[in-house]
Amino acid sequence: MVNKISYSFFLKSTALLFGGVVLLPLSSCKSVANRDEKVQIWITKGDESVKLQQQNVLTFVNTTNNFQNIEIDDAQKFQYIDGFGYTLTGGSVEVINRLSPSKRKALLQELFGNDKNSISVSYLRLSIGASDLDDEVFSYDDLPEGQTDPSLSKFSLARDKNLISMLKEILAINPKIKIIAAPWSPPVWMKDNGKSIGGSLKTEYYDVYAKYFVKYIQGMQKEGITIDAITPQNEPLHPGNNPSLLMVSDQQRDFIKQSLGPIFKSNNIKTKIVVYDHNCNKPEYAINILNDAEANQYIDGSAFHLYEGDISALSTVYDAHPNKNLYFTEQWTGAKGTFNEDLNWQYLKNVIIGSMRNWSKIALEWNLANDPEYKPHTPGGCTLNVKEQYNFRQ
Repeated sequence: MVNKISYSFFLKSTALLFGGVVLLPLSSCKSVANRDEKVQIWITKGDESVKLQQQNVLTFVNTTNNFQNIEIDDAQKFQYIDGFGYTLTGGSVEVINRLSPSKRKALLQELFGNDKNSISVSYLRLSIGASDLDDEVFSYDDLPEGQTDPSLSKFSLARDKNLISMLKEILAINPKIKIIAAPWSPPVWMKDNGKSIGGSLKTEYYDVYAKYFVKYIQGMQKEGITIDAITPQNEPLHPGNNPSLLMVSDQQRDFIKQSLGPIFKSNNIKTKIVVYDHNCNKPEYAINILNDAEANQYIDGSAFHLYEGDISALSTVYDAHPNKNLYFTEQWTGAKGTFNEDLNWQYLKNVIIGSMRNWSKIALEWNLANDPEYKPHTPGGCTLNVKEQYNFRQ
């Protein structure tokens, strides 16, 4: 017999659905007998009169009323949630480091702490090398034009020293934070056009590039930073950014099954491999890779953004491969949007609630920090004008 539990709260349904977030202690879902379990509630309103304001603690009741009910069916199970957070770009680090030491320390505590005045960010995304929101393009093995380094003897994480330093501070605040990382481009000497923008990874460098990931993961581990998951390429179907790489589905499939997966295995790398990492309009990209048995064995799941398509694409992939995880890894908030519109589109419809209802383990917003001029970014990188071209409210 399915045990269905109906709990009532002294909270109007409109506040629950459109104005607030309700957090339930996990223990309250396990026993009907524990009627004294407490419910913590925070409310944010679209008119900005209330922002993440904690309400009076409520208690489960066993009486009939007309208030909002939450029904719990303990026979039905969904995905485990790894966390919520942002991308910590090199540009974010640069902007945060401009603060005075006291303000900087207070901000990191507010973002990553677990006290009542903190938002408790629990998941971060990093770029492997530069993203478009670094102040310049770089990889971990840059060489003069015409030179190559198949042995990766020149590999170095030195360009990320400030980011690594901040990550250590964050881990001191929250040692349990999880991290996913993605490259915007390999070193240009591995690409068929020899440029930071566009081009594709040369097949003769598949193994070398896989070892580049290994060196990154091992190098970060030596700094005390565990990379929980990687994607082979950020936005593989957007080769016009700076930096960027075109990597179609068949190329990513072959890279994983021929090089990345086997080389991770031979080096005892436990970091998860997550495919795609692009918009919800192309779920077939991930499905094509997961349909390949050789590639599938190395893959934990697939990742999505929502600048195009519909959030239900995650469920399309889940239905095709229910044993693989889903990750929502990026969405930015438009500079000219209103608080109420963004609250409803981002949090209530798509990024937070929408991704969770479509099997995602995480929900990440894009860049953690930028300055009033939307900088820093690479030359030709993610500028305001480029952002405004996206019609991201579907």
